[in-house]
Amino acid sequence: MKAGGRFITLEGGEGAGKSTQARLLADWLKGKGIEPLLTREPGGSPRAEALRELLLSGRFAAAGADSEALAFALARADHLAETIRPALAAGSWVISDRFLDSTRAYQGSAGADPALLDLLEAIVVGSDRPDLTLILDLPPELGMARMRQRKAAPDRFERDAPALHAARRQAYLQIASREPERCVVIDASPAPADVAAAIREAVAARLFPRRNGEA
Repeated sequence: MKAGGRFITLEGGEGAGKSTQARLLADWLKGKGIEPLLTREPGGSPRAEALRELLLSGRFAAAGADSEALAFALARADHLAETIRPALAAGSWVISDRFLDSTRAYQGSAGADPALLDLLEAIVVGSDRPDLTLILDLPPELGMARMRQRKAAPDRFERDAPALHAARRQAYLQIASREPERCVVIDASPAPADVAAAIREAVAARLFPRRNGEA
């Protein structure tokens, strides 16, 4: 419990449908009388959005995974300070399209020092971990096929080799295995409506307490 609010993150590889599912989840919560704050990473605050452009363009890629992780941590620190923490303190629900696990999966799979990632997480995130993380899982080849159907040019991470996409998927599954109290793996292969239904079921089970007598 964070002053009455709840913090939900959606994670997963490219083409998993995180942005779509975050919007659908927000709409469902609104139907329950909850007005969630919908945000994203990298980004979610003015300074973090400026860093987003640099990160997704690949400007940090040549500096290596450690430097890229540092840049993500800087953006995350501002996102937390300017957007997430104030909303939670006010009792709002927050839904973020990506958060700390993306750094573990992406920069970790690219060779970032695990000790550095631990330190950055401790300094930047601290105790402000999500109440629930929904990991949208699907085979990388399906995710990339979905990406190719989009008109937008691929960003720095979408252009990575298939082996790296596969490593990220395994990293996410390992995170879910280590933290089952926080993470729920959602099969992102079906149609968006079916994925949304599975997400609603997970959110209801984890974050909506049952009343006496309810099944």
